[in-house]
Amino acid sequence: MAMNHRRFFSLLTLHTSLFVLLVLRCSSQSSDRREPLEFWALGSEGEFVAKLMPEFERRNPNVHVIVQQIPWNAAHEKLLTAYVGESTPDVSLMGNTWMPEFVAIRALDDLGAIGVQQSDYFPGIWATNIVGGTLYGIPWYVDTRVLFYRSDILGAVGFPHGPRTWAEWREAMTRIRDQKKSRWGILLPTNQYEELTVLALSAHSPLLNADGTRGAFSQPQFADAFNFYVSLFRDGFAPRVSNSQIANLYQQFGQGEFAMYITGPWNVGEFRRRLPPEMQDKWATTPLPAHDASEPTGISMAGGGSLVVFRASKHKAAARKLIEFLSEPQQQVRFYELTGDLPARRSAWQSPVLANDAAFAAFRIQFERVAPLPKVPEWEQIATAIYDRGEAAARGTIPTTTALAQLDRRADELLEKRRWMLEKRVADDVAPAARRLDRRRLGGTSRNPASEPLAVQPPSRRRYVASLSPRPSSLVPATP
Repeated sequence: MAMNHRRFFSLLTLHTSLFVLLVLRCSSQSSDRREPLEFWALGSEGEFVAKLMPEFERRNPNVHVIVQQIPWNAAHEKLLTAYVGESTPDVSLMGNTWMPEFVAIRALDDLGAIGVQQSDYFPGIWATNIVGGTLYGIPWYVDTRVLFYRSDILGAVGFPHGPRTWAEWREAMTRIRDQKKSRWGILLPTNQYEELTVLALSAHSPLLNADGTRGAFSQPQFADAFNFYVSLFRDGFAPRVSNSQIANLYQQFGQGEFAMYITGPWNVGEFRRRLPPEMQDKWATTPLPAHDASEPTGISMAGGGSLVVFRASKHKAAARKLIEFLSEPQQQVRFYELTGDLPARRSAWQSPVLANDAAFAAFRIQFERVAPLPKVPEWEQIATAIYDRGEAAARGTIPTTTALAQLDRRADELLEKRRWMLEKRVADDVAPAARRLDRRRLGGTSRNPASEPLAVQPPSRRRYVASLSPRPSSLVPATP
């Protein structure tokens, strides 16, 4: 009997303790009356941006930022899933090439009235955030491609500062080959679209037609770049290898296996970490060579990450404050020091930590000459076709003219839905005017609604997102 009493009081004490803890937790939550702001940061940025939040919350004591870190390889799918499930965050980092897709599904809010200084941003980078004339994102950090090169090898053949034009580029590679200064003049992995794309941009190719409904790959500008690219393999300047066939990029660069490589800012740190000390003064960076001597540099691709506000957010004013805070030059410099991500604002580049770093000087120059990639949701699928056909032509399995025709055909297939949507939009704009004209002709009488075509109902979120899935490719394999 005494045992039962002890058990009873023990259980009573346990339940009382749990009840008290629950009350204290609820009380703690209810006492935090700050406005919650959900921020999705992708990749390692999520870990580091949290270090900037105390200062933002100090300035905005009524706002509490909840940072959620999303892996880059899962981010696109997670953002789409959140849109379908109506559970999008307030603010998110977004890759620039994704923005047209999320604009197409009406997921993003217009940021036209946000308090940032447009003139302090690189024009080509800023342009990636404008879709259909509306600003949907604010650049947070920037990315592009420049030429990394062995300065000792290029110096030995007469180009100590790197080639400035395509003609000099070819001449440098010819001398490297003929004088046996390196096994290969340049490494151009055949399973990447970026190298061929920046050549096309430098040749002023639009990649797609003006309204983004068909490919422009058979046009002279892209054909010029494509032929130059293929010639580098044909003439023995570049090996016909993909990334998976490169044993150790940094070791092979250090050993002189190849003398040049087109890549991005993350490799500045990698070259410094992975190359031995005796190699640190034997490599450098330079902007992409210009198509010809009439231009200062080539044109590279405008990349990076931007901050967006989702249309469904209930905290848009606080979201804009957060974006304005993260866009401040001093915050951009601090974020660079934490992550190595290059700042989007020109004024941030005046900081000694960047201004005095010779390896990043080429990037600062190149950012003034970058161009957005086509602003269509299908772009990433088209980019896959670019390297696929580029690889086929580089390996000599198809003629360049055939590869270009196949590229146009594949792009046209992928853009079929876009053409239909634009044609329908034009028809919808024309129909009201036609009905008004008919009413005037009929003396003001209205038409029989039964004779009117049925309006196409907007698709559900789930069906619309599903419609963005790629169709099977009509391209033939790159190799037999």
